[in-house]
Amino acid sequence: MKQTINFNQFCDSFSDSGQKDNFTYDGKKALFEYLENNEEEIGEEMELDPIALCCEYTEYENIDDYLQTYNTNIVDKKDYENEEDYKKAVEEYIQEETQFIPIYDYKGHLLENFIILDY
Repeated sequence: MKQTINFNQFCDSFSDSGQKDNFTYDGKKALFEYLENNEEEIGEEMELDPIALCCEYTEYENIDDYLQTYNTNIVDKKDYENEEDYKKAVEEYIQEETQFIPIYDYKGHLLENFIILDY
């Protein structure tokens, strides 16, 4: 049995599960819209599990925030002339590897967590 929920109920589910502060308001809004669109695209309803969503997705304020969290060599910095080009390359790499959900109100993003293998 499935139940249709609105955005406020989606937010409340995080509070009810003890995960109120895992995403910002804007992050929850972007995630809600992404999940709704995904349901429409695949034609299948999903079960709402806020704890699983908190495990599956991480919110980052910007690429610098991501790079501080993961000190990785996914893109070789010396291959780029400036910092902006390097960050753009990192963002493109991440978009190829996992789900990248932009948060337009403050230019942050949500990423579906993934494992980076450094060889």
